[in-house]
Amino acid sequence: MSGIVASKHVRISEDELRWSFAHSSGPGGQNVNKVNSKATLRWTPREGQLAPAVWSRFKSLAKRYLTQDGEVVIQSQEHRDRPQNMDACRHKLRMLLQAALVAPKRRVKTKPTRSSQRRRLEDKRRQSDKKRSRQSRDFS
Repeated sequence: MSGIVASKHVRISEDELRWSFAHSSGPGGQNVNKVNSKATLRWTPREGQLAPAVWSRFKSLAKRYLTQDGEVVIQSQEHRDRPQNMDACRHKLRMLLQAALVAPKRRVKTKPTRSSQRRRLEDKRRQSDKKRSRQSRDFS
């Protein structure tokens, strides 16, 4: 694979990614003690690689993957072999980038209609009358 393509404008080449491998705690039987199948992906975004708005959304989405230095660290040990775990790390990073690229939809303030306000107040009055009728008044 030649890196990560999140969109037309956001591409991460494979030489920007740093990999490390360790023993996995996942499935694999006796093989789990012999093979370094857990993959750890490290990526440090370059200045200007992501637009400021995209970078701020990415930081809020990827809080758990970011270090103090701004480095992204993603691990995967869900598969038994190293290449599948590497693909899983790439996939997680691609999904985070694609989610950060989508700008949130602006909320349009709406005002309740006159009839909905009237219905709400009538329901409140009805509920109040119901509760008041249940009260016991003993004036003796």
